[in-house]
Amino acid sequence: MRKKTILLFAKNKSVLVFLESFFRRSKKYRSLNCNSAGVLLDHLSKSAASAIITENELLPLVAIRTIEIPVITFVAGDRKKGIEASIDYRADLYIQKPFLDKDLDHKLQMTIGLKEAISALKQEIHYLQTVNDFTQLISSLLDPQELLQRIVTKIAEIIPVTRCSIIRIDGLHNYAHVVASFETPDLIAIKLSLKKYPEIEEALLNRKPVIIKDVVSDPRMKSVRDLIAPLGIRSILVMPIIFQKKVIGTLFLRTSRLRHEFSENEIQLLKTISDASANTLHNAFLFSQVEDEKMRLEKLAITDYLTGIYNIRYFHQRIIEEFSRSERYALPISCLMIDIDFFKKINDSYGHKIGDAALKEFAQLLKRRVRASDVLARYGGEEFIVMLPQTPVDGAIAEAERLRSAIKNRKFKSLKNQIGITVSVGISTFPNARIKTHDDLISVADDALYEAKKSGRDRVIVFD
Repeated sequence: MRKKTILLFAKNKSVLVFLESFFRRSKKYRSLNCNSAGVLLDHLSKSAASAIITENELLPLVAIRTIEIPVITFVAGDRKKGIEASIDYRADLYIQKPFLDKDLDHKLQMTIGLKEAISALKQEIHYLQTVNDFTQLISSLLDPQELLQRIVTKIAEIIPVTRCSIIRIDGLHNYAHVVASFETPDLIAIKLSLKKYPEIEEALLNRKPVIIKDVVSDPRMKSVRDLIAPLGIRSILVMPIIFQKKVIGTLFLRTSRLRHEFSENEIQLLKTISDASANTLHNAFLFSQVEDEKMRLEKLAITDYLTGIYNIRYFHQRIIEEFSRSERYALPISCLMIDIDFFKKINDSYGHKIGDAALKEFAQLLKRRVRASDVLARYGGEEFIVMLPQTPVDGAIAEAERLRSAIKNRKFKSLKNQIGITVSVGISTFPNARIKTHDDLISVADDALYEAKKSGRDRVIVFD
């Protein structure tokens, strides 16, 4: 059993002799001698002392009213004055002559036990208040994402952690999705491979909390220790969230404090929060999944199925907006129509599967090369279109030539570097007498492309 630390602040010789003898024989306590009030207070700030033993003459120096640990005083001089001083300075207990081991031992047990009971009671009250706060929080918020974020924030306020997240587990338990994070609130919907989180895998497998007291020495973390080391993580707690006998997610906490390990009270508190929140978290997770699916469907609706860039439907939506803005504020706008030269030859020579692979690679090359403000889309077949907002004809020519050169100098892996690809580019720019609408801007670029192909391909032609 670990000995409890008792701070001694005494100068009376008979008291010191008795205390030295008592602590030498004691198996429950160890003493730290303090020769001044300053040293005593310094020890209090650095160590977890269980009690203070002093003399009634020294009580004014100890400032008992500011200390929240038990104080026992020895009345070594005048008995009446000593007892009055002990009462006036609110000492917990006092000892009179003759000094007896059993008397001191009994009073240490009484004071320390009482303080520990009071501390436990305060902790229990705090625990119940926290659970009540969470219950009110869960019932008062309607926005699922706000609820998840408030939960991790509240936990981080109660328990000293550097990281606290709620993780949603997918049906196959291969991946997890961060749906709320205390340390980085803006980063959500992050996908995690559970192979890099053995502690989460264990919590899912056993459906019980997983406590890693020391990442460095715990054998369960051996495979990922090098990944975690730079983060300064010391202890980890994973609390599974179980709804209708199924693990739907986890509370994932980490701390980098050198001495801090998750206590039994903290673990129990988190389990209570997890159990109390399971139904609400289940609904929030469903909402999160629906939102993810909604985003995925929205992306599919504006994405070309083969190349992964925007489709012509989205392009038309954007060019209507930008052309209207150009008309209203007298701003230039240009359009590039790009066609792969002799693409039919690729399909005929290598097959449509290779041709599709070449189109994907070509589209991704364009996507990396166009400017952030430009809008790239697949127009159809091997034709692609780029809208260049606020770009006059000179800028459009420079952009088109840059793209044409990059494509011509690229060795396409999908074609096994056997042949190169060139493109023909047609350019239209508003304002122009021929262009009255956004459709005109597209059709005029298409006319210029026709001229580029007609005049020999692998070139850029501006409509005039």
